[in-house]
Amino acid sequence: MAYVIGVLVALVVLLASIALHEVGHMVPAKRFGVRVSQYMVGFGPTLWSRTRGETEYGVKAIPLGGYVRLIGMYPPATAVDAPAGTSWWRRLAADARAASAEEIHPGEDHRAFYRLSTPKKLVVMLGGPVMNLLIAVVLMAIVLVGIGLPTATTTLGSVSECVLPADAPVSRTCEDGDQAAPGAAAGLRPGDTVVTYDGTAVTSWDQLSRLIRATGDDTVPMVVERDGRQVELSVTPVVAPRPVLADDGSVVTRDDGTVVTTPVGFLGVGPTEEVRRQPLADVPASVGTMTWQTLSVVAALPARVVDLAQVTFGSGERGTDSIVGVVGIGRFAGEIASVQGEGVDWGMRAAALLQMLAALNIALFVFNLIPLPPLDGGHVAAALWEGGRRQVARLRGLPRPGPFDTARLVPVAYAVFVLLGAVGVLLVYADIVKPVAV
Repeated sequence: MAYVIGVLVALVVLLASIALHEVGHMVPAKRFGVRVSQYMVGFGPTLWSRTRGETEYGVKAIPLGGYVRLIGMYPPATAVDAPAGTSWWRRLAADARAASAEEIHPGEDHRAFYRLSTPKKLVVMLGGPVMNLLIAVVLMAIVLVGIGLPTATTTLGSVSECVLPADAPVSRTCEDGDQAAPGAAAGLRPGDTVVTYDGTAVTSWDQLSRLIRATGDDTVPMVVERDGRQVELSVTPVVAPRPVLADDGSVVTRDDGTVVTTPVGFLGVGPTEEVRRQPLADVPASVGTMTWQTLSVVAALPARVVDLAQVTFGSGERGTDSIVGVVGIGRFAGEIASVQGEGVDWGMRAAALLQMLAALNIALFVFNLIPLPPLDGGHVAAALWEGGRRQVARLRGLPRPGPFDTARLVPVAYAVFVLLGAVGVLLVYADIVKPVAV
């Protein structure tokens, strides 16, 4: 039951994200006077619709997107210098202009989208992606401020008996011949709370970890609180290869997935964790980090799609960093909601699920800004090109150029649509026959 609930929650949030994305386009368009003839969530056959005012609101059968129909998206042939010719791409552009012109009612040309100024076009087209970014901010605020995240404390949760290799699997235990760990040799015990290390007051696990790594093999004093009293110890870390950590605490890996290591001081101790609510000021930084990580994934998307195809139709294993589709997202949601284990309560499951959905909205934000039609970024790029031409003409004292003939981009939009559809089918197939191991 928990698995099903997780999938349903993910589906509801995904549909709400799509619906609000389209609201982000529709509201400013209406505010600027553009007639919005349709607001639809989903594609394919219409399951339900109602007309309110001049807009038809509805839900379609395939919940993989949505759209708002703004009249006059393409300027008519009379407003642009449409090239002559009978090539297929020019016919596509001409058909798009004609269909767009038919949507404009007599006397409503001033309400066409193509008539908007460049700043207003940017507001309309950026409204959808920005709405996804705002959803991510709200979800992360609920996670960080309302629920909290597992946070390492300065109380020791584990004290290893030996120095394990940096690349040892989680299941690896101490064996004969392994070097004794200095923490256990110095008398540290699970439950000890570190008070000072080498004379420095310890306030966080990250701080303590940095101090230990920087110590090398020097002998330093350490004070811990044990059973209500302070105990003074001397510890001598060993220098051992350990994973290199990024500024955000994540492990640095090479392109082939192997962990980057460096010789640092090592005690062989680990922290306990407790759920702590974070300050509201941490939300922007958290969303910013997730956005940057998503940008790096989208920038490498062509290579990742190729890798996915090779793994899906080959014999290799699909990595945990592989891109996933809607089936994979639903599976992750179900497994997060149904995970069991010591210390795993509903709050931790809810936080993990909301984090995943926040990451999904950030992915929608970044992906929609790719400057290719029919994505929002394609319309943004066209508006910027149109505005740039007008500014150059103004500075040079030339007549104001007419609207940019965005209908010329329709063949590109069709090609991108087909390509995205093919990638979507590949993702669904890969998520079914070779799912990501979690």
